[in-house]
Amino acid sequence: MAACALRRGLLSTLSKYNRKHSHILLTAAENGGARDVFRPRLLCRACGLTAAASPGTLHQQRRLMSSRPEGKILETVGVFEAVKQHGKYETGQLFLHSVFGYRGIVLFPWHARLYDRDVTPPMSDSKPEPPGSHGSKEVKGKTHTYYQVLIDTRDCPHISQRSQTEAVTFLANHDDSRALYAIPGLDYVSHEDILPYHSTEQIPIQHELFERFLVYNPSKTPPFIPRDTLKAWQEKNHPWLELSDVHRETTESIRVTVIPFYMGMREAQNSHVYWWRYCIRLENMGSEVVQLRERHWRIFSLSGTLETVRGRGVVGREPVLSKEQPAFQYSSHVSLQAPSGHMWGTFRIERTDGSHFDVRIPPFSLESNKDDKAPPAGYTF
Repeated sequence: MAACALRRGLLSTLSKYNRKHSHILLTAAENGGARDVFRPRLLCRACGLTAAASPGTLHQQRRLMSSRPEGKILETVGVFEAVKQHGKYETGQLFLHSVFGYRGIVLFPWHARLYDRDVTPPMSDSKPEPPGSHGSKEVKGKTHTYYQVLIDTRDCPHISQRSQTEAVTFLANHDDSRALYAIPGLDYVSHEDILPYHSTEQIPIQHELFERFLVYNPSKTPPFIPRDTLKAWQEKNHPWLELSDVHRETTESIRVTVIPFYMGMREAQNSHVYWWRYCIRLENMGSEVVQLRERHWRIFSLSGTLETVRGRGVVGREPVLSKEQPAFQYSSHVSLQAPSGHMWGTFRIERTDGSHFDVRIPPFSLESNKDDKAPPAGYTF
């Protein structure tokens, strides 16, 4: 919580400073010995001072740049803008991700209910917990803004060890109930993770959907406005893209955020199979280096079944969370033979001295809000 307060204070300071100084956003590949790393930086045109971009400064956020052995390189990205403390960013807003450091552009906003178990709420207006989720508590949901964004494909290789860049998946349009396809370079970004900037480039983001979805219009602010194709794609695919609930809980300075998505229903062997995807971010809010070693899931189905899943790491990895690389984000999938259920569990975390502790995964609902979904439209983009 202290880190969050410091982040807010730092953003507020930068916003005030930005009124007097124009900043150029730079990307920097810095030789880190065995591997090169990346961090966004600000260059003040007025005073010539260079500093790490906030809140990347707070977490000393870096991006892997193993293909840049020549040492430090600075590349102009754009001019820093004041962070919005209130309101929302519009379609076409350029930004740097404050945690993962990639360049992106806002497609459209989502309004989600954030259930934060680090905040003690009154008993009213709380979300019920699933059966058997011991040690949890009821929490009050709060409306929070997230954004559907495009990631610059030039940055995807440098964040692949920290965040999956194919986090948005769909059920395929054929009889195989387990087949999925992915749209690369799409992400969901929380309002506080956006560091806004502007650029004079007419195509500042490299992504195959950029020119299909957006067009440059210098008379507008921001100067990238949605094409009809983006509006049609959003409308047709709204049910599979919609972000409604976000769940968050912190255990011993390790914060876990979960976002579930309903994907639809398929028939298999004369039964109905319901599919969900879920995106999970782990963040080390402390100073101690730790490593994720195991996962332990409990999956409850409305049909009355309770499944236990244990395994090493997540998605084949055992990520290290440190001050230099504090976050890891991934997506996975789950299916039930019932229209609803719940998931909860723990991550086994190892300290540098070999000791372990368990981090709680906040319980979250699996709800089939629309059982009659047709396959997504327009994915041939």
